[in-house]
Amino acid sequence: MASKTKAPQLVWDRGVPIWRATRAAIKAGFPTKRANLAFFAHDEAALIARCHRLTAEMNEWLTGRRGYDPLFDGTIRSAINFWQTEPSSPYHALEASSRHPYDIYSRVIIETVGARRIDALDGRDLRRWFTEWPAPLKEGSKPRIAAARMAMTVIKNALTFAATCRKPGCAELRDILSKIRFAGPRPRTEAPTATEIIAATHEIGHAPAALAYALQFEGAIRQWDVVGKWVPLSDKKPSAIIDGRSKWVGPTWSQIDENGILRYTPAKTQFTSGAQVVLDLNTLPMVVEELAIVPAKARCGPLIVNPRTGLPYRNWYFGEVWRRVREIAGIAKEIWNRDMRAAGVTEGRQAGAPTDDLAKQAGHANKRTTATVYDRDRLEAARRVAKARTAHRGNTE
Repeated sequence: MASKTKAPQLVWDRGVPIWRATRAAIKAGFPTKRANLAFFAHDEAALIARCHRLTAEMNEWLTGRRGYDPLFDGTIRSAINFWQTEPSSPYHALEASSRHPYDIYSRVIIETVGARRIDALDGRDLRRWFTEWPAPLKEGSKPRIAAARMAMTVIKNALTFAATCRKPGCAELRDILSKIRFAGPRPRTEAPTATEIIAATHEIGHAPAALAYALQFEGAIRQWDVVGKWVPLSDKKPSAIIDGRSKWVGPTWSQIDENGILRYTPAKTQFTSGAQVVLDLNTLPMVVEELAIVPAKARCGPLIVNPRTGLPYRNWYFGEVWRRVREIAGIAKEIWNRDMRAAGVTEGRQAGAPTDDLAKQAGHANKRTTATVYDRDRLEAARRVAKARTAHRGNTE
């Protein structure tokens, strides 16, 4: 962002945006003399909003008024902006990759219903929005139910935070929203096999991606826990892999010990249950086969790298590799890369592996997630139930 951005009390010090209180406020004892706003340096709208807020707080302090917030005017737009700009908001605890979809849907909400006053809304409005937002992008396409649910999640998060800060009307609308049950997208049932996928990956010269697919399938590992992800330099996670304005965080060869044991903490549980996954790679035939072609001198640094660049795959390019592989392998476009993990869990259930063991392998803190989301072996499940019922009848006759 250029240092020409203008906002109340904003000055630029060697490229860093700084908010400074007025001399009168400092002389009167205002506690915040200056604020480093480097966090907002690359988001002009958020930077301007933050300067306005700090200036309003200073003026409010000087006049002795409390509880007045010029940035919150009672509209949906102001609730979302407050959630995104207030430093104490849980929005700032989200990873950059998680914030991205929130930002996209925040803009959609603001553009469509941002001017609506919160205290004038009720459940009828929320239900109507939910039916309008999933409209297909083009004629003949499927409704985007997941998009509408994500938009409602953004509204829910914004209202929840605003309510905790006693913003008028937010607690009431948040309570109404919690009582509404919106339709969800159909559960995914796809569970692809890995053999053809891995063969196609080698065909296009991406052996590291083949290793990633093998780990996803046989190790039931999430995609980003295998290939890692690129995040902004401002992300708090440490990294020695830097490229331009981003850095990479993810699994490295050092996480595999001399006995072939891989230990990692899934990103989803890192800040919650902290559940660690331990895998013996020697027991995973597809993984062993892929590891055998990796030279010893290449077993350092990031676990999965793009052979074209020598750096970890960019998120978008890893997706492009998947699309090419899917086409070569003759797999339907509805199959996603993340379905590889579900396919691994499904194969485990087909083989009779206990759900408890599968949950530990997949890093699920709750085994219900394993059974209801990732086990897609519906036919075999029905057969197991029928078999058990038949056996039960024989025991009671």
